[in-house]
Amino acid sequence: MRNFIIRRVALGIFITFFGAMVVYAIIRSLPSSYVETVARERASNPLSTKTYQEWLDQLNEVYKLDVGIIPGYFGWLGNAIKGDFGESWHYGIPVTEKFNQVIWYSVIINIITFFVQMFIAIPLGITAARNQYSKTDYAISIFALAGISLPTFFLATILKYVFSIKLGWFDLYGLTGRYFSTMTPWQQFWDMAYHMVLPVVTLTMLSIGGLMRYTRTNMLEVLNSDYIRTARAKGLPENKVINKHAFRNTLIPLISYMSFLLPSMFSGALITETLFQIPGIGYISYQAMVRGDIPFAMFYTTFMLILTQVSLILADIMYAVVDPRVRVN
Repeated sequence: MRNFIIRRVALGIFITFFGAMVVYAIIRSLPSSYVETVARERASNPLSTKTYQEWLDQLNEVYKLDVGIIPGYFGWLGNAIKGDFGESWHYGIPVTEKFNQVIWYSVIINIITFFVQMFIAIPLGITAARNQYSKTDYAISIFALAGISLPTFFLATILKYVFSIKLGWFDLYGLTGRYFSTMTPWQQFWDMAYHMVLPVVTLTMLSIGGLMRYTRTNMLEVLNSDYIRTARAKGLPENKVINKHAFRNTLIPLISYMSFLLPSMFSGALITETLFQIPGIGYISYQAMVRGDIPFAMFYTTFMLILTQVSLILADIMYAVVDPRVRVN
């Protein structure tokens, strides 16, 4: 296992290195340019003594855009290894500082969504498999397919129309209420939790469909196995057959499915955060990228590359934890 982890970590570093290089090359090739916009603004200032080209040359030198993509990437990589990802062009503060300001909103929303999703999708998927081709199975399947098929913006709009406009239970936008600054810390906590209800419901309804169908399919495969028929023939109670024997083997494929949930927690839900105006990492990163903010975009994409590799390594380790028959050669 130790040698396997070492090999996987080395492979992850290799993938991250070249993945970040590809992203850097793409961002450098974007038609929009932050430095051109800033140079134009500074040159148009009546107090400026430099021309547009002089400002452009100076800014390109500061941000290492006056060299080729490969030298520019290695210059960025050298600073990144030291923990210096530069200052965000769009937000005007260090990249890591802006990241720390917004990341926890997305993490909290996605962690809550994750646990709600697990408690709903897995039991429903098992129930559908145990009652195959029954009314219960059809009802659960329809619910799952509806969750998979509904667009995010449509579902969020419907929820806001019903619960915010018609019933008036929740605010349409924002993470805090109007009187947030005058509340006690405990009241502020509940105010933020209150404003997270609709985003969490939106993300949950969109995500449980896939996991529910995945659980049902794998549970049906396990229930048709020989050892399950043997367990039933021995007279074991059905709940014990399902919960002790079948469910554990169902978890093995689910680990592959859930290994990508860790990156999704930190990537944020771009559309949902935008519709509800939640200042999470998804929305903030999108705003930075469309404005050509190379420092923030490079930090965020590299962070996601590393997180994806870590999640895949953890998934491989969990295979051996869930099923003792699985061992790394």
